[in-house]
Amino acid sequence: MLDRPTELSGSAPVPDGGARRTPSGPEHRLTRDSLPGFVSALRQRRTTLVATMLAVPLCAYLVLSQITPRYTATGSLIYQISEYQPRQLQSMVQPSPVTEATITSQAEVLESQHVAQRVAERGNLFANPEFNPFIRPPGLIQRLTGVVRRLLGMESGNAPQEPVYGPVIDRPRDITVMAVQAALHASPVRFSHVVEVTFTANDPTVAAAAVNNAMDIYIKGLYADRHAKIEAGTNLLLNQAKELRRVVEREEEKVSAYRAQHGLSQGIHAGTDTEQISHLSEDLAKAKSERASADAKLDAARGRAGATAQAAVAPSVERLREQQQQLAGQIKAQQARLGSAHPEVQGLGRQFAETQRALADETARVIAATEAEQHAAADRVATLERNLREAEAAATQAAKEQLPLNGIDRDLEAAREQLRSVLGLIQQTAHQTSLETSEAHEISQALPPERPESPRMVPAMAAAVAAGIFLGLMLVYVLYLTDSTLRSGDDLRLITGLPCLALIPEVGKRVLGHLKIHDYIARRPLTAFAEQVRSLRAGVSLDIAHPQIITITAARPAEGKSLLTLALGRSAQLGGERVLAIECDVRRATFQHRLDGRPAPGLMEILRGEAAWRDAVQDDPVTGMGFIAAGKPGGDVLGLFLSEPMRQLLAQVRDHYDLILLDAPPVEAMTEARVAAALADATLLCVRWRSTQTKTLLRAMEMLRDAHAKIIGTVLTRVDPRVHLRSGYADAGVYHRRYKAYFRG
Repeated sequence: MLDRPTELSGSAPVPDGGARRTPSGPEHRLTRDSLPGFVSALRQRRTTLVATMLAVPLCAYLVLSQITPRYTATGSLIYQISEYQPRQLQSMVQPSPVTEATITSQAEVLESQHVAQRVAERGNLFANPEFNPFIRPPGLIQRLTGVVRRLLGMESGNAPQEPVYGPVIDRPRDITVMAVQAALHASPVRFSHVVEVTFTANDPTVAAAAVNNAMDIYIKGLYADRHAKIEAGTNLLLNQAKELRRVVEREEEKVSAYRAQHGLSQGIHAGTDTEQISHLSEDLAKAKSERASADAKLDAARGRAGATAQAAVAPSVERLREQQQQLAGQIKAQQARLGSAHPEVQGLGRQFAETQRALADETARVIAATEAEQHAAADRVATLERNLREAEAAATQAAKEQLPLNGIDRDLEAAREQLRSVLGLIQQTAHQTSLETSEAHEISQALPPERPESPRMVPAMAAAVAAGIFLGLMLVYVLYLTDSTLRSGDDLRLITGLPCLALIPEVGKRVLGHLKIHDYIARRPLTAFAEQVRSLRAGVSLDIAHPQIITITAARPAEGKSLLTLALGRSAQLGGERVLAIECDVRRATFQHRLDGRPAPGLMEILRGEAAWRDAVQDDPVTGMGFIAAGKPGGDVLGLFLSEPMRQLLAQVRDHYDLILLDAPPVEAMTEARVAAALADATLLCVRWRSTQTKTLLRAMEMLRDAHAKIIGTVLTRVDPRVHLRSGYADAGVYHRRYKAYFRG
């Protein structure tokens, strides 16, 4: 592809002995990835660019001229909430604080279907064809559709009226309301409480009236809604006051009846019961302490407490125990010293026994006294506990009897307080109602606009011109990127790595006149066409290998190879060389017709051995160039080209002619082209300007090189001089008007 010139040019091999000509530098090359290349594309396709630049604004103007002007009227209002004093009614009357969301919600209310319906009713928009399509005269498409439906039997006369039960759909009304809603818009102004209201219509007066009606409907709706809420709140307060009066009366009757039934006076027993329970609790605590002390003494007396406790309970018992312990110690000491039978020891034993009996008697006496004390303390505790329980039971009973009365008293006091509060609110509401105003106010009313909102011709046309330029550039750029054809000799050199020996111009019918294209070079030798053919002849003659037999072929048909063969042969013949042109394109032979040849054997007859080559050679009546026509194809054409007679023919004519040209068929489809190219000394490849695809050319070169053909150069054919001159390529300068004096005809 053309966007990879370096890779392709570097990968194209050159056969041995071939002269490869490359440009001296890249400074004059125009590639697809360069700005000069795109500028060149703009020059080449300036007609496309200009046509697009003119077509888009023209179409935009035609469309805009058919659009009915639309006028938009604008009005504004401010949304402010007045404070409502009675707190019990604020939840019903006062909305949330004004925020951005609140203003946006109010704008949505302004755009609601309810407001749109009221606007349509006030402005009589149901009778306006702009908003009610059912009263518009039918258009052409509708009339044609109706005719077709009637012809197909899909529509008949008026259907009989039948009774309708249930809701009835009013399509004209619904569609009109939706059209009015679509034309009505409300938008909040940022960082403010202002809402702008707009309406778009074909008539500026209708638009202004619709805006003013919408604002008036909205403001009055807010006031009516607020007044209705206040009235509903006042009625609610009155009903609540009436109900509270009945509640107060019922509660007072309950209090009186209960007190009379239970004989209660307010708070008469509360102090006495509490004081009695308090005294009993104190006495019970003291009795329990005395009982605990008696229990401790009894334990100590029975020996279940420590020695100190026992001593504190009975000092006499403690003295007897100490005396007993002393006697026990003396007995042990005397027994150890005198023996147990000694009279002194026995006397001590009798004293010990008497002390033990005295200790037992004293302990029994102490225990009996302590038990009596403990029983007395326990009886006192039991008595106090019983008295406390009786007092608490009495207090509990009194409290139970007082509890319902307390609840009734609380309900009565709450009802009285509510009644006082409601009566105060009713008085405040009566004053507040006379001061209430709407939450929204008009800032400015809408006036009929002087200029239509749409279409805006100047901005739209400016945008159309910019779009035309942009689309034109984009179209040229897309065509430029998708064009993979060869457009100059520089492209050929970059793609093939071979020299482009000539740029053969396209000769139009007006320039040819009565001449035929194959006679043009002979009849008009001073033209640019003839000069480019001579340039090709010079490039071939100056080749370092001096090829004598040259095959001229192309990648595909209609590339101009046959015409180039005849033109090159005639030019060389006129230059003094002996030229023989052999037509190898057997399947599309043209030499016999173009050169007015006589009926004679051709190449096929020579290769089949049916004629000698000298008998097949004919002379060009214009220049005297020798040529051999293709002859009659038959049998295996490829086999004949590969046969020995073909090589012998070329060897024989080599000795009689200075230049032998082989007009080979296209390489892409015909195999004979590769055989002819392999048999020749060199090969010229014709490439049609802005027609041959790059991949097709590279494929043809690959096939020729696979056949070991020596490609010495390329020729760009059928070039449009005027278009190529606008491209900006370096090799296009030859067609500049400054060279006009050098060419004639």
